[in-house]
Amino acid sequence: MVSIRRATAGDAATVLGLMRELAEHQNQGAAITVRVDRMEELLRRPEIAYLIAERDGRAIGYVSWLERVSLWSGGDYLALDDLYVRAGERGHGVGELLMRAISAASDGKVIRWEVAEANVAAQRFYRRIGAELVSKKICRWQAVESGAAGEP
Repeated sequence: MVSIRRATAGDAATVLGLMRELAEHQNQGAAITVRVDRMEELLRRPEIAYLIAERDGRAIGYVSWLERVSLWSGGDYLALDDLYVRAGERGHGVGELLMRAISAASDGKVIRWEVAEANVAAQRFYRRIGAELVSKKICRWQAVESGAAGEP
């Protein structure tokens, strides 16, 4: 039996461990630089949420999101950050349980997220649960500090 619960600050090490597993799975392990004490702080913020899936008291996956507002519509939405299920638990409905749990927590708000073009299995999963996949390009920019005031 799988249970789903909201993570608390006391779950920071567990959440961080699952995040590291996901990053390693995506060959992005070096991208995880947050420390446990900072994760504890983040888990206390009301606009950030993590749900942990557990089997027999052991964490087997999670979904995380941030509450956002659309400046176009003025409506609130949930920005899904991560959905992760440990390898041995995939294919047993855990991902769908986590997605249904975030849907229940959304209070009818739209849920938005990104999926890598190469992650065909995830895209197939999202389509199966009824998600609409919309193509966009994601831009990233590491802004650098400018020198003197007024310089670009």
